[in-house]
Amino acid sequence: MTDKYAVIGNPIEHSRSPEIHARFAAQTHQQMQYDRLLAPLDGFLDAVQQFMRNGGKGLNVTVPFKLEAYANATRLTPRAKAAGAVNTLKFDNGEMLGDNTDGVGLVTDIVHNAAVAVAGKSVLLLGAGGAARGVLLPLLDEQPARLVVANRTPSKAVELVHRFDNNPRLEAGNFGDLDDAFDIVINATAASLSSEVPPVSPRVFGKHTLAYDMMYGSEPTAFMRFAAQHGAITRDGLGMLVEQAAESFTLWRGVRPSTKDVFAELRARM
Repeated sequence: MTDKYAVIGNPIEHSRSPEIHARFAAQTHQQMQYDRLLAPLDGFLDAVQQFMRNGGKGLNVTVPFKLEAYANATRLTPRAKAAGAVNTLKFDNGEMLGDNTDGVGLVTDIVHNAAVAVAGKSVLLLGAGGAARGVLLPLLDEQPARLVVANRTPSKAVELVHRFDNNPRLEAGNFGDLDDAFDIVINATAASLSSEVPPVSPRVFGKHTLAYDMMYGSEPTAFMRFAAQHGAITRDGLGMLVEQAAESFTLWRGVRPSTKDVFAELRARM
């Protein structure tokens, strides 16, 4: 029988995950089916359990269910624990393993695809919500010299930093206090969804700064345009999407797909 996987969310019709995983499966000769699963806002766990009863092997989890997936997983990976959120579920003998592949997807795209080292660099992470939580541990694992988490509400940035036991490389701040240039600036806020820019000084960007927006689209985001106007190199989150999917696929199937051609196909069709 063909193994069943899906991406669960609400809304879900916009998800690119089915086409990404279909290409991964064809490339690696895996017998699997991957669909979209729309769950009621108050019916996430019921939908997951029904999917499991129907023989489902794993799920990608998107908004607004990542916290519920975290709460209901029977076992969590270290990076899921650090994130406090789950974007990948693997089902095996009644166990529901929760993982978070967002951070490794981001780091892989920056370090390998964009060829920008994080080690020894100064990194600014804008936002302190779920997107930021999901990437902090993998970023810290790369050994940056300094990683500043900044948020419109500074207390949220402080709370997030404290989750990491006062790591000496990790700092908290607010948007208005940022006044020096960073090597890498990552936008983990939702500002790009409304074509807005986080209220940060343009001085956070230098001539060699990589300005990375986790959002992606057919055109550069407002954040990317703002950063480019002030000399930064820009990149959107399409590569992160593909790389986090590859990490989920590897967890499920035990084989790592190549991402280069899949990324190029998606970009060409946008």
